[in-house]
Amino acid sequence: MPDKSLYRIALTHIKGVGVMHARNLMEVVGDEESIFKEDARKLESIPRITRRLIKEIRDPEVLRQAEKELEFVTKNNLRLLFYTDSEYPQRLTPCVDAPILLYAKGKVDFNREKVIAIVGSRNETRYGQDFCRTFVRDLAAQWPEIQIVSGLAYGIDIHAHRAALQNGLSTVAVLGHGLDRIYPAMHRQTAIDLLQSGALLTEFPSGTNPDRYNFVRRNRIVAGMSDAVVVVESAEKGGSLTTADIANSYFREVFAVPGRIQDRMSSGCNRLISDNKALLLQGVPDLMSHMGWEEGEKKEIPPQRDLFVELTESEEKVYQLLLHEGAMQVNALAIALNMPVTELFMTLLELEIKNVVASLPGGIFKTI
Repeated sequence: MPDKSLYRIALTHIKGVGVMHARNLMEVVGDEESIFKEDARKLESIPRITRRLIKEIRDPEVLRQAEKELEFVTKNNLRLLFYTDSEYPQRLTPCVDAPILLYAKGKVDFNREKVIAIVGSRNETRYGQDFCRTFVRDLAAQWPEIQIVSGLAYGIDIHAHRAALQNGLSTVAVLGHGLDRIYPAMHRQTAIDLLQSGALLTEFPSGTNPDRYNFVRRNRIVAGMSDAVVVVESAEKGGSLTTADIANSYFREVFAVPGRIQDRMSSGCNRLISDNKALLLQGVPDLMSHMGWEEGEKKEIPPQRDLFVELTESEEKVYQLLLHEGAMQVNALAIALNMPVTELFMTLLELEIKNVVASLPGGIFKTI
C-alpha cells in the first residue's frame, strides 16, 4: 500500500477544512491522495464544498507545508495516526469532533483495555497531591496495565504523570502545541521519562505555539481517548471542568474528588458532584464499583434469550456482540459496531425494554 502520509498531513493544512469537512471529503472521494488530484467537478458535487474551498485544496502551498512537516516527522521518528488506522486511539473514533490526524512520540499502545484520564487544577494543594499519589498507586496495584492520560500541565497533571511513572504505569501526555517543543519547559525531563512506557500525543503540527485555545482543543482528546475522567481539584472555573463537560458529552464517566466547602480548590469538584455531572470519588473502590471492574470482567455464558422476542437488525448486531464478548462498556460497543453512541444508546434502551440486555454501573451492558 502506498504511503499516504504526505496527503494525510496536507488534509489538515487546508484553510477552511476542519474535522467534519475532512471526514466528508474522505467519505465521498474515498482516498486522501485523490482529494488533491480529483477532478474539480467531482469535488463541487460534494455537499458544503464550495468553489472557494476547492481553490484552497488546490493551493500549492498546502502540499509544500505538508512536505516540510513530513520531513520533521521523519527526522524526529514520530508516528502519524490517521483516524482510519488501527493504531489510532479507538475510543476517540465515535467522537464527532475527534482529530483526523495525530502526531505521537513513543511506541505505546493507545488502545489498552483500561485508560483513565486524571486532570485538575494547576494550583493544586497538598490535599490534591496526596490524593493523586495514593490513587495512582492503588490503581497500579489493581491493574498494572492501566494507562494514565493527562496534559503535562502544572499542578495535578504533572503529578498524575509522575505518580504513574513511579508505579510503573504507562502514561500519555496530550499536548496543546507541536512536538518541536515541551511546554512548560520545566516538565521536559518528565516528558522524556514517560517515553519509556508512554507517549507524547498532539493534533498540532510543529511550529504551533501553546496558545490558550489549543488547550481547550487538547482537552477533548484527553476526554475522548479515556474510559473515565477523574477531576482531582478545581476552582469554580478551570480547564479541568471543561474536560469534564466534554467527557459527559462523549458519554464517559466523570469522577470528582470532594473537598471541604470552604476550600477554593475543591469548589469546582464539589459543584460537579452537586450538579450530578460527576460521581463522588473517594478512592479506587469507588472507581471499580461504578465502572463495573470489580469482578475482573470474567466472561460468562449468558442464558438463552426468549426465542419469541423479535429484534431489529441493529438490535441483533448488538445482542450477538454482547453474547460473544460478555459485558462491554458502551464506548467499546460503539467502536466495535461502528455505530454512533447516541444511536447505540437508543438500541440498548430498546433491548433493555425487551428484557434482552441489562445495564451495569460505568456504562457496562451485558446480555440477560
